[in-house]
Amino acid sequence: MDNRGNFTLEIVVVGIIILLILGITALASEVSHEKISKNVEDNDIEKTISEIADTLINDPGTPIVWEDYKPKRVGLAIINEEENIVMNSVSYFKFLELGRDYDNLVTKKLFNNKFHSNMELKAYDTSISSVKIGSTETEDNNVFSVTRVVKCDFFKKYVICDFLNDGKCNHNHNQKDHSCNYFKIFPKNLKKMDYYLLIDDSENLQCEYSIDTTHFKSYNGKKVTNTEIYLNNDLKNLFEGNDTSSIVFIHFNKKDAKAVLVAVPKEFDKNKLNYKYFTTQTCDFTIRAWS
Repeated sequence: MDNRGNFTLEIVVVGIIILLILGITALASEVSHEKISKNVEDNDIEKTISEIADTLINDPGTPIVWEDYKPKRVGLAIINEEENIVMNSVSYFKFLELGRDYDNLVTKKLFNNKFHSNMELKAYDTSISSVKIGSTETEDNNVFSVTRVVKCDFFKKYVICDFLNDGKCNHNHNQKDHSCNYFKIFPKNLKKMDYYLLIDDSENLQCEYSIDTTHFKSYNGKKVTNTEIYLNNDLKNLFEGNDTSSIVFIHFNKKDAKAVLVAVPKEFDKNKLNYKYFTTQTCDFTIRAWS
């Protein structure tokens, strides 16, 4: 082969090498681009759900009781008795209502149909069941999540009296060794609601309670033998003749009794008549999302 043939062969080899280098470079560039795009997408999901989580737990939404109406803006934060926003909180009933129209209120309005997602509320107290709303995850999903520590009120809206708070007593019991409180009741209330005294397990059923009114002013203590005490029959007997209402006093013979008086709807799930469900609890609020 003459010099011209060798030169031609060298050009072909160099060309092949250049093509290989260009191919490898292009492939590496494509892989790198895909990796960067994936990182941007992942960061976008994480940033979005983080911002949404912080907004939801610090905004009650509009109207502030939107769970009873059509919401203009959803939020989960609790509004307390003084009508102030409780920061880093979740209203249990707003959370449940969000789950009833999740696709519209969350997937569409919060995530603009970009992501699938779900939310979970998990109390630190294991006697309270966790609640999850939203889409179901699959094993193929690359799931991103954020968690915030929040306060949740669960069924606290049904509480009439909390015996950890001092109240008035028609026997003038010293609140240093008693827990007393009172409330007003109408006969029609007993037809719509079930009244219960709920006592925390930590009380060990070692205290007594009594119920009376300004008319029936007596102190016949009853031993607490159950953490769940049905009161409708006792309350019904406290009405005289044509009484249209009654002021009822309840007394515990110990200070700061961990007990609450609740009035729940007749159809209420009786399996959840647990003292802890009617007090504010610390929970993990988690949002999970995937594309």
